[in-house]
Amino acid sequence: MTQVFEKYSAPQRDPDDDTPRLECGVFGIYDVEEAAGLSALGLHALQHRGQEACGIAAFDGQKFTTERHMGQVGDAFGGGSLADRLPGRCAIGHTRYSTAGGSFIRNVQPMFADLESGGVALAHNGNLTNFLTLREQLVAGGAIFQSTSDSEVILHLIARSRKARLIERFIDALTQIEGGYALVALTNKKLIGVRDPLGIRPLVLGELDGKYVLASETCALDMIGARFVRDIEHGEMVVIDHGGIESIRPFPARQARPCIFEYVYFARPDSVVNGHSVYEVRKRMGRRLAQETPADVDVVVPVPDSGVPAALGFAQEANLPFEMGIIRNHYVGRTFIQPTQGQREMGVRMKLAPNRSVLAGKRVMLIDDSIVRGTNSVRVVRMVREAGAKEVHLRSASPPIQWPDYYGIDMPDREKLLAANHTVDEIAKILNVDSMGYLSVEGLYWAMEAGSRDPANPQFTDHYFTGDYPTRLLDREIAQGRNEAVERQLSFLVDA
Repeated sequence: MTQVFEKYSAPQRDPDDDTPRLECGVFGIYDVEEAAGLSALGLHALQHRGQEACGIAAFDGQKFTTERHMGQVGDAFGGGSLADRLPGRCAIGHTRYSTAGGSFIRNVQPMFADLESGGVALAHNGNLTNFLTLREQLVAGGAIFQSTSDSEVILHLIARSRKARLIERFIDALTQIEGGYALVALTNKKLIGVRDPLGIRPLVLGELDGKYVLASETCALDMIGARFVRDIEHGEMVVIDHGGIESIRPFPARQARPCIFEYVYFARPDSVVNGHSVYEVRKRMGRRLAQETPADVDVVVPVPDSGVPAALGFAQEANLPFEMGIIRNHYVGRTFIQPTQGQREMGVRMKLAPNRSVLAGKRVMLIDDSIVRGTNSVRVVRMVREAGAKEVHLRSASPPIQWPDYYGIDMPDREKLLAANHTVDEIAKILNVDSMGYLSVEGLYWAMEAGSRDPANPQFTDHYFTGDYPTRLLDREIAQGRNEAVERQLSFLVDA
């Protein structure tokens, strides 16, 4: 018997929030006491990867129990009754920002399916670039979908496979999907982790008192006191059971191309991703930015919080004072929405406040991690000028974002990306700054200590800066051939 609990409380988002939307975080743990409680702690560490919804699925040896909620992990799983609500020694969890499928409870993960061999719970980070194509084929073949999430496609492919063993059915399904993904799945007997053939989305393996843990980032391992073992390699499947861990290579060998935006923005600065300290990479981005785009200023100020390591590196390289000229209020959530433009401006001040003692009368160098549409930057610059800054210069610790993403990052279409439609001088005028500068693509690779970018075989997934997509985009290609919008409606059911 499978028990399902769902709480309906949909969050709202500020439509003018200019930050790239986070992807998702996944977590899995096998054969430990109170596995759901440890999963909740792991998801709490991964909250930065998605704050829209969360869920946990646990298995107690006889039945699966899943609990899914709109909202954040602390609100959903903060109670003391979690061990009673989600019993079992094995669990997987997911924290979500929707990039495929809407913001509805039916799209919240982990998703669950009853197969003839037993139950399967699945949590997925990333996007499938052939999701719509596969979904149409499955629907034409009689499949009935309960969600509009690409994750459900994977469950259908597993269920419909005619392979004998469950692991073989997983592999059969994986050979049909394309895009960037990291998966964790829980069956009656096994915990499974998979990373896409290029390693676009991250996944790590940890160990807690001799038991294995899977997570999107090492910060989740740190949260529960687990030891980092290694990254799951690109194109690797790991199968964990009472006998230990098995590594399977279901895909042909390919060069890894992990997402470089993990280091720019998404990963937590205390995480180690693909062997690189995110904090140290961001500091090197700032150092290189100071070399490439110097300016005669008095003080370096980060746009908090993600701009802090790069601003520190910039200040150290330029031998300039580093000051917290903007203070972030951590008690205002990202879900604040304002009905009028004037109230939206006030909402910015609820999140960020100028430190006038640092800014007044100074030539200020603002450092941000990236600039998408520029809406946040306009308001931050205005706030700094109103605080008395004599000059305001702005630098982006990443190259210009000129192309949208289809692998799990929710970015605007190209016509809405500031750098795709304006020169650097035009951007400086739009943002009302005295000078504007970006880190170069070569500078970003230098910060990664990766050598020069190889245009024939890039070392990273970097299409948002270069337009060089690492896989085909089948759904978009088909939609363009039909002269259709790619984001066509998937369901006639609309959640209230």
